[in-house]
Amino acid sequence: MVTALAAGRARSDIDVLSRAGLPLADFMEESAAALLSVIPFVAGCFSSTDPATSMISSTHKLGDLHGRNDADVAWARIEYGGEPDPTHYDEMASAGNVAVGIHAATEGQVGRLERMADLVVPRFGYVDEARVVFADRAGVWATLSILRGSDDAVFDAGELQLLTDIAPALTRGIRTGLLSQLARREAVHPTGPAVLIIDASDRVVQSSPGAQERLAQLSAPGADPLSYIQALVSGARRFAAGTLPRMPRTRTRTADGVWLVLHAAPLGGLGDRAGEVVVTIEEARPQEVIDIVAAAFALTLREREVVGAVLRGADTKEIAASMHVSPYTVQDHLKSIFDKAGVTSRRELVARVYFDQYMPRAGSDLGADGWFAEA
Repeated sequence: MVTALAAGRARSDIDVLSRAGLPLADFMEESAAALLSVIPFVAGCFSSTDPATSMISSTHKLGDLHGRNDADVAWARIEYGGEPDPTHYDEMASAGNVAVGIHAATEGQVGRLERMADLVVPRFGYVDEARVVFADRAGVWATLSILRGSDDAVFDAGELQLLTDIAPALTRGIRTGLLSQLARREAVHPTGPAVLIIDASDRVVQSSPGAQERLAQLSAPGADPLSYIQALVSGARRFAAGTLPRMPRTRTRTADGVWLVLHAAPLGGLGDRAGEVVVTIEEARPQEVIDIVAAAFALTLREREVVGAVLRGADTKEIAASMHVSPYTVQDHLKSIFDKAGVTSRRELVARVYFDQYMPRAGSDLGADGWFAEA
């Protein structure tokens, strides 16, 4: 049972951490430690997601799962392409559920859920799970799973309420963490297109050299980058079946600070080529980065319009004319944007939103398509 004193201390600690500007992995590690002090668990996993699509983009393992990736692909197959389940993260988000205890949600019949029956219980021996969705008006930024074994008490209502209460602070820290690491000049830039072909049995049957380089770039301790691929493949199959409204894609930031976009699309084919899916991995173009950075700063629609105009080099009068507002209104928007982004000038804003991804290669040769030539 969570005491009021312990709950208050955990809320305070996580609120401070969420405002410290920690890189994503550091924030997840620190906030998990604060959470563990009041809500015991034996294993867990933080996963960041693309707020536009809710597709997984990175993972950070906790407790007994730290360093393990042997079930990542199987988990992604179930989570994104398995049987309907109200405790899947996208279903929780759609229903407005922030925190769910599996034991409580199933009235103790956890084996009713595919994930628990086929993976969590038999492979790991965990018999209860608390799941949390971290979302705001921009979408789902991350999810958390924490797990307990047969010798532990199940997650109770007080613990689930605390997880719900601290979710806004954790969401803020995750958004900030995505933007806290600058791209390094020596970041990997593959020698060619990154393409994978996945067959109907979810096996990688073809891949380009660039894809292998990108997968290595996406690798992290205890995380299998093929789980991100499997999530997209499962989403592509759902799209082909008409149960997913949009083609799956996700934006992710690598350990060296580069934003990537991963896409998946079902392929037409006959015989043993039927059911294949193509996955492409490419560096995010400026608008992709601008969109997710603007969402991370929690900018309003009008503020996003102002940021876009600033990045195009427009001055205050030009922005006012294009938006049909007064220059004073534009200045008010800029003040709000500066406050949210933690900058004091347009120049700092441009650097904050844009240059950390592309400035390290300024002066590099351009390819035939007008984009930076790959090194």
